[in-house]
Amino acid sequence: MSVDTELSVGQVAKRCGINISAIHFYEQKGLINSWRNQGNQRRYPREVIRRISLIKAAQQLGISLDEILLAFSSLPNSRTATKQDWADLSNLWKQTLTQRIAKMQKLNDLLEGCIGCGCLSMQNCPLYNPDDILEEQGPGPVLLNKT
Repeated sequence: MSVDTELSVGQVAKRCGINISAIHFYEQKGLINSWRNQGNQRRYPREVIRRISLIKAAQQLGISLDEILLAFSSLPNSRTATKQDWADLSNLWKQTLTQRIAKMQKLNDLLEGCIGCGCLSMQNCPLYNPDDILEEQGPGPVLLNKT
């Protein structure tokens, strides 16, 4: 790789607006790759900037690092995503995001009322849950978990 296309960890951190420790973390998780130069210093291809930008964008959407890694594994030879790749990756996440949005909307709608947790502690619960009858539907906030 030519010297003008390789970046130090500091250059990547500055360009991406993240801490060096985040770069090491992403590398440890297998999200990005580096190599060592003759001085045993990490070097990154310039394309790592785009990959880190994708990671940050996906995280802002609530996509987990495991989901990001799974999506990146679909890229041939661990290459940087192209515009078409990004379209394909984002389509993979749309269903998950749609489900999360629906759950968040439901939580928002039920936030001041009962979510079916079985606590029996709310004085004005519109769905009061006598004798914890919702227990039969499963553990936790069963009304919130219904889709």
